[in-house]
Amino acid sequence: MCDIRKAGLLAGIALLCFGAHAEPVDANTINRIADEGYNRGQVVNLAAYLSDRIGGRMTNSPSMRQAEKWTQQMFTSWGLKNVHAEGYDFGRGWWIESSSVRMVAPRPLALTAIPVAWTPATRGTVSATIVVAPVRNVRDLAQYKGKVKGRIVLVSYPEVPKDDTSATFKRYDEAELGKLSTYDQPHYDPDQSFDLYKKYFEQAREIDRFMAAEGAVALVKMSYRNGGLVQGEGYFHRKGDTVSLPEVEMAAEDYRRLARLAKVGEVKLELNSNVHFDDRDTNAYNILAEIPGSDPQAGYVMAGAHLDSWVAGDGAADNGAGSVVVMEAARILSQLGVKPKRTIRFALWSGEEQGLLGSLAYIKNHIATRPRPSNPEHAKLPEFMWETYPVTPLPGYDEMAAYFNLDNGSGKIRGIYAEGNFAAIPVLKNWLAPFDSLGANKVVAKKTGGTDHQIMAGMGLPAFQFIQDPLDYGSRVHHSNLDTFDHLRTEDLRQAAVIMATVLLQAAESDTPMPRNVLPKQPTPTDPFHYRDPAKE
Repeated sequence: MCDIRKAGLLAGIALLCFGAHAEPVDANTINRIADEGYNRGQVVNLAAYLSDRIGGRMTNSPSMRQAEKWTQQMFTSWGLKNVHAEGYDFGRGWWIESSSVRMVAPRPLALTAIPVAWTPATRGTVSATIVVAPVRNVRDLAQYKGKVKGRIVLVSYPEVPKDDTSATFKRYDEAELGKLSTYDQPHYDPDQSFDLYKKYFEQAREIDRFMAAEGAVALVKMSYRNGGLVQGEGYFHRKGDTVSLPEVEMAAEDYRRLARLAKVGEVKLELNSNVHFDDRDTNAYNILAEIPGSDPQAGYVMAGAHLDSWVAGDGAADNGAGSVVVMEAARILSQLGVKPKRTIRFALWSGEEQGLLGSLAYIKNHIATRPRPSNPEHAKLPEFMWETYPVTPLPGYDEMAAYFNLDNGSGKIRGIYAEGNFAAIPVLKNWLAPFDSLGANKVVAKKTGGTDHQIMAGMGLPAFQFIQDPLDYGSRVHHSNLDTFDHLRTEDLRQAAVIMATVLLQAAESDTPMPRNVLPKQPTPTDPFHYRDPAKE
């Protein structure tokens, strides 16, 4: 309870009792948002169309182009303004028409596998004996010289299965949510090595070059998860950077079977990877739409999710779920005819799966820039990993008043990561207060990464990611062939859309902008006495 004892403290009532801001949106409007979202919502229909009809959406693929067109049509039909696609240089389109892998000796057996993204086709069915040639390091390649010609090569070490001791599906309880209330202090090491990340890309290129030069027919790698799951992740999407050999990722159980059989006799496979490159338009596109604000000087608030996905499944949870919640929030607010002070902008990003490329392009075009790393090795890394200074704001830097991102599957919203923006915590708590009974009441200082708010928050902007129930997102669905509509929870999507729409309107109507974090400057080393240990890299 607030105890106001002096008249001079009256100006602080809002801060002391209600957080930094009084409630900017009246209760009746919040109830209207909930009524529209729960009783006449379209988020489930949107999710079904995007996942079942359009399906997986590799950036620049035909299905992604279809999704780009459809989402713009939907925004326009709901009366949003300035609906458009904003392009940036990405690279090649790529898509799977069909694929199959089967063992033909010592017995016929269909195997679970998927072409690795942006690898070439087999140009029909190829049939060859396998050789198991695990490569943990580039120096391992030499031992296979003269041993892979005319073979299908299994290049992963057949790791033995481990006990799965965690639940595959869960919702947060209060104790687990409480564990999120931590703050990891920033750590800066100017000598930080990214060797493990570089190793993935450089080793993949070297394996392809060596095996192609030695006359291998195709490559097979093992899925990094058990349970018949495959992902098919690949990253060489730039024109001129395409690998030479067809490659598939095989379910771990099938891969181990082949490795065991190869120990005792000859194993022969038939492999058909019927995939296509599309170089007609090497630009990728972010989709943007707006509800115009009444005050052109007040800036804008923004909601975003990434529309692109991998294609082992239908991209339903990652991140069709976030995309349709953003779309439904736009529909709800437009249907209610809101006239916010600030413009509300809706973004559906592309290229997120290849390194936050769509949101990064938006940042570089509208918000801020940072220099290339002076270290040439660091400059080879994906740009989202650069930690360089100074950060140079563009004229649009001050226009973004808040950004809210949704990209952790279809689990219901439980709160917000404040991304180290301590001043924003009381504001966010106040805006979430109407949804306490829906379980969305946790605001934590903790940072979370790996999605499109990350670089914005790192540049001092008030950019946030929602906390969501995990469901089976991380355990089974993320990037896998199980990422389909059946793994969405439609009641959670409705809840998320109602909360997204309300928080956006709160931010758009607030008398003062959301507190920003500081514009980052060159930090000093966290541990000035640290010695680099190459053995741990």
